[in-house]
Amino acid sequence: MDKSVNHLEQFLLLAKTTKGAAAVELVKQALETPGIYVFGELLDAPNIIELASGTNKIYYDLLTLFAYGTLLDYNKNRDKYPTLSKNQLQKLRHLTIVSLATKSKCLSYDVLLKELDFTNLRELEDLIIEVICVDIVRGKLDQKQQQLFVEYALGRDVRPEDVKYTIQVFDDWCQGCESVLHNIEMLAKDANNCKDNYSKRMSKIEQEVI
Repeated sequence: MDKSVNHLEQFLLLAKTTKGAAAVELVKQALETPGIYVFGELLDAPNIIELASGTNKIYYDLLTLFAYGTLLDYNKNRDKYPTLSKNQLQKLRHLTIVSLATKSKCLSYDVLLKELDFTNLRELEDLIIEVICVDIVRGKLDQKQQQLFVEYALGRDVRPEDVKYTIQVFDDWCQGCESVLHNIEMLAKDANNCKDNYSKRMSKIEQEVI
């Protein structure tokens, strides 16, 4: 995530003084540039937000797609977006794998082929190797079982309306941790009591023997 944010910095600076058609070109370049996988800050730039209410709205929508969406979203609403370049299509596929990898630690080839709009296993495996090489996903390929086992996935931008849900998930996780910790403490207390009782019994037996 940090690397992606660092790559985005130059575009955030340019967005402060760029408007209209120049802002559209800035969006295109950001989507084309290797290493950029987070776009939330660029979406929030005032001059970029202006694109949402003008004739260049499709490019604001495209940037929104790359921030939060997947290739499946693009394919379902192609009329809403401009045609993707080869590099943009590849990056959207990268982001699609990231989204899938955050939801499941075991991804079947069948699911990946459908979500990535592939029919060729070689193309799929090449793409998986790409995302692993750029370190936005870490995992292992099981070619025999035709699965990707995920160990890590880059965090994507979070929609503003999803922030409350994300906080709730985190709170639930924290409460779960507290419950587990409490249970561990109780088990430790019981173990210590058993140890003390055992020591007392052994001491009593030794005294009786003497």
